[in-house]
Amino acid sequence: MRILCLNSGSSSLKYAIYEMPAEQLLGSGEEDITSARDQPAALRSVLDSVKRQGLQLDAIGHRVVFGGPEHMEPQRVDSELIASLERLVEFDPTHTAALTAMRYVAAHVPEVPAVACFDSAFHKDMPAVAQSYPLPSDLGPMVRRFGYHGLSYEYVVSAIPPLERTLIAHLGNGASLAAIRNGRSIDTTMGFSPLGGVMMGTRPGDLDPGVLIYLLRAKRLDAEALSELLNSRSGLLGVSGTADMRELLRRAAGDRAAQDAISLYVYIAVKHIGALVAVLGGLDQFVFTGGIGEHAAPIRKAICAGCAYLGVVIDDQLNDANAACISAASSRVAVLVVATNEDLMIARHVSALLSAERPTQRR
Repeated sequence: MRILCLNSGSSSLKYAIYEMPAEQLLGSGEEDITSARDQPAALRSVLDSVKRQGLQLDAIGHRVVFGGPEHMEPQRVDSELIASLERLVEFDPTHTAALTAMRYVAAHVPEVPAVACFDSAFHKDMPAVAQSYPLPSDLGPMVRRFGYHGLSYEYVVSAIPPLERTLIAHLGNGASLAAIRNGRSIDTTMGFSPLGGVMMGTRPGDLDPGVLIYLLRAKRLDAEALSELLNSRSGLLGVSGTADMRELLRRAAGDRAAQDAISLYVYIAVKHIGALVAVLGGLDQFVFTGGIGEHAAPIRKAICAGCAYLGVVIDDQLNDANAACISAASSRVAVLVVATNEDLMIARHVSALLSAERPTQRR
């Protein structure tokens, strides 16, 4: 089964083509998007590239950030699903790009079955207490903690030893942490939206709600301006002027703003790690993934130094080499570095869903 995996974002369209079940990567790439008007052109470019390579597609998989409480499993894309997801735009405007991609694919290659894979689905079985906010229940079932980066976490769990108590740090432009017990998510730092939790490239992570009230009242920000501030101008960018951790590490020796951004990033991560380890009741393995987690050795070293009280000890040479296992022999906790693969996880879900449907269709 040949599957095209689409990861539609606000600034880029990433894609990969897999032959399943062999899990053979046939091609991948990324199209830049500067505005919503560019997305159809990017999708057309991807489909044209597939055609030029002479690849016959059997299915298309879409990464969808947010499915709400109704969509917690991979699901066939049809008009009913698209209509349901359109109703969620007011809760999560970020998945507008995925909706555009689903509509485009349905219009231009309707003969190819498509499947939506939801980033929030991995956390669906978190304990009820971990899903809850201390707010009035009459606000409705949508006001709860969903969690994100689920496709990444699911892939990493499939690639690591099945130890009881695992903490995974997905550190990229977007960042979150997840507490995993026996392969299942029991808590995570992102909650209602991908804005919460740890500090990120352009997002602040957790804030005192009073800050938001102040911005609305004293700074006269409306909802759109507040959303733009929190999604695009905060985090590393807001503190230092850049969201690029590589640039910050290069500048750090002589740049106070870069030093402040790195220190705050590490401090907030270590603080959240402590909370999740408390939920786990200890720690057996600690996994770094995502662009920063996989490649920024100084950030891993600083975070692990803040976790020394847990028995975390890394080998500096292994860490500098971005080795698969960076913990020292004396470490009570295994410390791993895993290259995540959300596209392969999408391909696995699409293949499993469509393969399961086939016997029913033959009847």
